[in-house]
Parts: sequence; structure tokens; C-alpha cells
Amino acid sequence: MDNSFAIPMSRRSFMKLMGLAAAGAVLGVKGDAAKAEAASPTISTMDFDNAELPVLFDVDVCVVGGGPAGTAAAVSAARNGAKVVLVERGISLGGLATLGCVFPCMPTFADGSDTPYITDLNKRMEKQGSPLTLGIDTDTYFGGGRGQYVPEYLSFVYDEMCEEAGVNVLYNASLAGAVTDGGRIVSCVVQTIEGLAKIQARTFIDGTGDALLSRFAGIPVEKGSEKTGHNQPMSLRFEMGGIDVVKVYHFFRDELKDAWKDKLSDRLLKDALKEGRTPFVEFDKMKSTEKFFRAGVTSGELTEDDVVFIQAFTITGKPTVMSMNCPEMPGLSFSATDTVSYSRAVTFGRKMMRRLAGFFIKNIPGFEKAYISREASMVGVRESWRIRGKYYMEAEDYLKAHHFPDAVCRTAYPIDIHDVNADFSRKLKRGQYYEIPYRALVTNEISNLLVVGRCASGSFAAQASFRIQPTCMSMGEAAGIAAAWGLSRGIPVNEVKWEEIPEETRSYVSK
Repeated sequence: MDNSFAIPMSRRSFMKLMGLAAAGAVLGVKGDAAKAEAASPTISTMDFDNAELPVLFDVDVCVVGGGPAGTAAAVSAARNGAKVVLVERGISLGGLATLGCVFPCMPTFADGSDTPYITDLNKRMEKQGSPLTLGIDTDTYFGGGRGQYVPEYLSFVYDEMCEEAGVNVLYNASLAGAVTDGGRIVSCVVQTIEGLAKIQARTFIDGTGDALLSRFAGIPVEKGSEKTGHNQPMSLRFEMGGIDVVKVYHFFRDELKDAWKDKLSDRLLKDALKEGRTPFVEFDKMKSTEKFFRAGVTSGELTEDDVVFIQAFTITGKPTVMSMNCPEMPGLSFSATDTVSYSRAVTFGRKMMRRLAGFFIKNIPGFEKAYISREASMVGVRESWRIRGKYYMEAEDYLKAHHFPDAVCRTAYPIDIHDVNADFSRKLKRGQYYEIPYRALVTNEISNLLVVGRCASGSFAAQASFRIQPTCMSMGEAAGIAAAWGLSRGIPVNEVKWEEIPEETRSYVSK
């Protein structure tokens, strides 16, 4: 068990301080679903049907998007005998976990949620010298998935897993279109350094996060809140080096008096220093911390937008570095589904980043010699487009802890909406969890398409729970297994019955 150090400033508490917290009604969505679907525009596309483009690959399974879900899907399909190509627009697999500096993974809060792929990934990361758990007591009942996946190790391990499984990884390739025929995707079109090319496959898996392949194929989609139309706010994370972490720890504990469970934090600090690791603490009641950052607004060093959400973590293996889970660009000002707005958010976020870093260096003991050591090369998008699949997940599935015979994974991660009007209070009890059904990963319109990750079928509120990395990994793992199994038996993936696949083949069996 590894220990680390976290400085979260709760946006929930801070909203109360600013008089902005309200009991929102964002969870009830059934009556507004049609409005959300109608508000989603048709994607611009070209007719590539008769275009004379070179065929780069002709495979069993084409996975588009190399994030947590897509990589898991590709590896799992290949391990089950399929010939696979994985299309990634960057030069590193892992998506937000590597390119977006989203560290660490959030926990599922559900024991038994780690599927075989996650277990294997964790073992490989440990061999790389990357411990996985933050090290907390049982009162927090963190279930599976809370991994400290250090980006530089993770991208290497993902390459290793793909190479061993026989996955063809196509880097620096962006999806540009799809060719469909008779309710099937025949090929997808990608932009490469050589120009446009086609990839032919018998089954396709959309792991783009933005449902891009699904939209090219004509799948009905939704975006944003059914009530407001707004997406969840985006983040632009960064890392800072040159930090005296222990000094920072003592500042928050001893001067601001914002330690989380003093005896526990003291013990973990001593254990961490003894073992040469970074210390760990989480702050629960953070009134002093909020006042501290609020003073930065009063002095003009920070803006109101800067202090809505401030959080930081130490990074195992980087003893003088902290990962900043901020800034968070204001959701009412920018949209994750508007190209121009998205681009402006990047520039705005970079300015926020510089103000925050400057404030930390000037005002937090331990940051005197700190500097920005890394900027994320991918915007932290929490939610954009979501498909309308055979099953549409609702907030009620979470709130009533629904289980399904065709479940592919479980989670109890709360409905986490970064919005001042959101209600964060309704959580499952310890030991409860809900499940993601296979039917939420397939569509009625396209027979050979699976959709995994944060763009799976569900409402705005439901997606706010199932969007976390470990759940996305498990969705991808199941999709890869189902794709290979269906192909071996001539069954289209949208007709595969997950519960009919032999238990020893499935990655998850509902209990």
C-alpha cells in the first residue's frame, strides 16, 4: 500500500462559502430526453463510399480511440483471438490518464469491481515501480480502481500490453468519416501523415469519448444537460515540480488546521517518510483552506473562476512533483461540444494555470522553488456526446442500485456533476453498487458497433457516475470479449447476449 499527499479544495464547500450552492434538480431526466436528442445536430460528413482511398488495415475489429476504454477493448479482443487495429489520434495510449494528466483514477466505491484486465494492468504497473493505492483506512471503503497510474509508466505498459496481444496500434491518426451499408459500418476513414485512408473491419468499437464514430454512422446522440443544455466544465491539468511536499503538508495541517483525521494522516506521513514515499492526507473540513484561497481573490492574485475548484495530488515516483486537478474552465462560458468555444477554453485555461501556479509559489510554504513542469496535452472533457443505445441508463439505475443479467461491470461512484446547481448528496450506502448492462454499449441502428467509455448510452446524470476510468476500462474489456466471441460465432455484436457467453470467458458475471 502506497501513501501520497492530496490537497483537495472541495468545490462543494466552496460553493457554499460563495453562496452558490443550490439543491439542483439535475437528476430527473426522463421527461426531457426527447429535447436533448433533438438538440443534437447532425455531424458534418462526406460521402466516402466510392472514394478511392488506400486500405491500411483489413481486420476483425477496429477500435477508434486509445483511451482507458478503447485500449482495454483492443487488448481484450486480441487476447480472444481477433485481429485488431487500434486507432489513436495522439502518440500515447491512455487518453486523459496520460495525455490529460488525470491522476489518480477515481475509485468505484464498490468492492469486487476490478475486472481481470484491471488486475493485470495493476500487476504490470507494480512491476514498473508504480504503486497503485493511495492508502486509506477502511472507513472510506474505496473499492476497486483507485489506481495511481503514473502517466510515463502507463503509456509504456499500454504499448507492452498491445504488443503482447498482437494489437496493431495506429498512432497520429484521426477519424474523418465512416462508410455504412445495410445497417453496418463497412470501413472508417482516417487522416494520417500520408493523407486519407480506410480501415476495413467486421466489427467496430467507438472509444473516442465523443461518440465520433457513432455520429459518423448516424447513431442518435445527446449532449449536455437535459435541463440546461450545458456540458460539464472542462479542465486543463498540469504538474508542478521543485516542491517540498512535507513542508506543504505541515502548512495545511499545522497552520491552516485542515488535516483529515489527524491520527491517520500523522501515521501515514511517518510511514511514507520511513519508506521513502510521498506523504498522504485528505482534508475533510476545509474552511481555513477556502478562506486561504479566497484571500487570493481579494488580493487580485486569483479570480472567482480560479478558485471554484482547486485540487492537487502528489505523484508516486516523483517526490518533488504534484499533479494539479485544476484549473476548471467555467462551464457556463465554454462548451465541450462547440469547436470554437473548446479552443477558446484552452487559452483561457492556460491563463488560469499561470495565475494558480504564481499564487502557489508566492503563498504556500514548500512551493518557493516550484515551477510548472508539465501541461496536459489533452483537455479534460468530462462529458460531451452520449449515444442512445439499446438500453438508456438513468440516474435511477444508480440511486436504486440496479443489477442486470447482462451486466459487464459494477460501480458505486456517485453522480459527480461539476455544477453549482448539482445535488451531490444522494449516494449509495456502503456495500451497494449498480451495474452497467451490455445493452448500453450497443445500438439498434448499427449491428456491428460497440460504444464504450464516457459516451456510452445514458443520461447526463447517469454519465456523471459511469464516466470514471476504471468503469470505462471494464466496459472496454467486455466489448472486446463480446466482439471476438460474436465474430467467432457469426453473431452481430448488437445481438450478442452477454449473459449467454460462458462465464469463464466473460470478464464480469452479475451476482
